[in-house]
Amino acid sequence: MVLLDHGEGAHKLELITDIPPALDGDRIRTQARVEEGSQDAAALSALLDLARRAGRPKVAYRACFLGQRRAEAVQVGEVWFRSRTLVRNLASVERVFAFVATCGHELDEVFPGKGDMVQEYWWDLIKSELLGAAIRHGRERLCRLFRLGTTATMSPGSGDASIWPIEQQKELFTLLGDVEGALGVRLTESFLMIPNKTISGLLFPAEVDFETCEVCHREDCPSRRAPFNRALWDEIQHA
Repeated sequence: MVLLDHGEGAHKLELITDIPPALDGDRIRTQARVEEGSQDAAALSALLDLARRAGRPKVAYRACFLGQRRAEAVQVGEVWFRSRTLVRNLASVERVFAFVATCGHELDEVFPGKGDMVQEYWWDLIKSELLGAAIRHGRERLCRLFRLGTTATMSPGSGDASIWPIEQQKELFTLLGDVEGALGVRLTESFLMIPNKTISGLLFPAEVDFETCEVCHREDCPSRRAPFNRALWDEIQHA
């Protein structure tokens, strides 16, 4: 773990960089619907070997205490976040962990198949696998270091637009500090992150499990992890 100090009184980031670039080749081959022993399987295997050599999944996080609270906004560290759902979820929380987890910019730099739609799809699957490793490793490390029990996360732009606007990525990156210098992750003018297989948000202790999917109306979302919860949605909207 590396501590980055961006100046006296400024933001500090802690980095988790010792994450093995573990890849489940069989699972990725199944996801890609590639037949074992085929020419495509050999090509995919070569990409997996390259990703294992070049992959550098990593996490940056900052522990932050909560400040003032309002009906629709909460102060985290030096910034304000606007979200009724976040206010509700942090009602009994005093400390949160702002984070960015990424597959690593190194993968985009070494990818040999630019312009090949099939290989680009395979590479995206590989990047997703490494992002998953970063998320799991980061959560496990934080839970162990800070003795957290059940935790939940929220991310700007995840779920319905009203839940936590994606524009608040700017405030989150301000809270974290020099994310691009630390991780090589860049926030675009449209508030998306590069590399594309990157996630940011807040991790916090939770008495019960919470998924943003529970208050998201997009039924056909391929990333859905929990069904829509009408009772929870109504509770938040009428809080």
